[in-house]
Amino acid sequence: MNHEVVRTRGGALAMRSLDAGEVMHPGVGPLIEAQRLYVEQSRLAERLRAGPTATLVVFDVGLGAGSNAVAAWAVSESLAGTSAVRLELVSFERDLGALQVALAHEVAFGLTGDAGVAARALLADGRHDSARTSWRLVRGDVLEALAGESARADLIFWDPFSPRANPALWTVAAFAAARRAAGPRATLFTYSASTTVRVAMLLGGWAVGIGDGIGEKGQTTSAAVDVRDLRRPIDRTWLRRLDRPDARLPDDSPVDALARVRAAPQFSAVADLIHPLSSIV
Repeated sequence: MNHEVVRTRGGALAMRSLDAGEVMHPGVGPLIEAQRLYVEQSRLAERLRAGPTATLVVFDVGLGAGSNAVAAWAVSESLAGTSAVRLELVSFERDLGALQVALAHEVAFGLTGDAGVAARALLADGRHDSARTSWRLVRGDVLEALAGESARADLIFWDPFSPRANPALWTVAAFAAARRAAGPRATLFTYSASTTVRVAMLLGGWAVGIGDGIGEKGQTTSAAVDVRDLRRPIDRTWLRRLDRPDARLPDDSPVDALARVRAAPQFSAVADLIHPLSSIV
């Protein structure tokens, strides 16, 4: 196995990839980060209760030890017997070693009981279905998988390794691929608050906002197809960051990247007229 369980500074157990040299959910541990950063911030439970479609589709990019996916799965399963819409959970991953190791430490990674049954079925069969939730695995290159995916995401949990360890998934091309796979009111959440990453999102066709902080991170990032679905969209003052000497654009930026970013629709005066009741992120 190329993964090991380690203890974070806060005392929680977390998964470390020996290949990437990175710890997954390094700050507060996998269960708390999955719940706060992805499930609560996306208002997953509210969206499942609200509909209006028969199915809500969540793309879990970077299955890892399964923490984000299992947190979403648990929310859906908790709504059994209600009129909530069905959850279709799609996990994208190349290496299943982290999940295999996590299942050997099931309590620390929230994989006890039915959640463990679901995760083991995902490993064995590539999917698990219940009355409320469908969970399927898409293995291999994420960008190729997104291009071939027939479902359209309502929510995207973007949680691959960092740009240092996995640069291909933090490019303009990567976020453009996610945008093409997204539905018209899709939202995306990630742990990074990097200016370079936010530029990649903007150039990839997303409206970008400030996500909630967690642990030692003062901010994370949220993104949306429709800027009205951002609770805290970045405004024109954020553009000053691009004038700093150390500002770094994504490696695959077009030659007119700065002009394109400054012309992004969310920076126009129209964005200032968004009614707060329309915001869901």
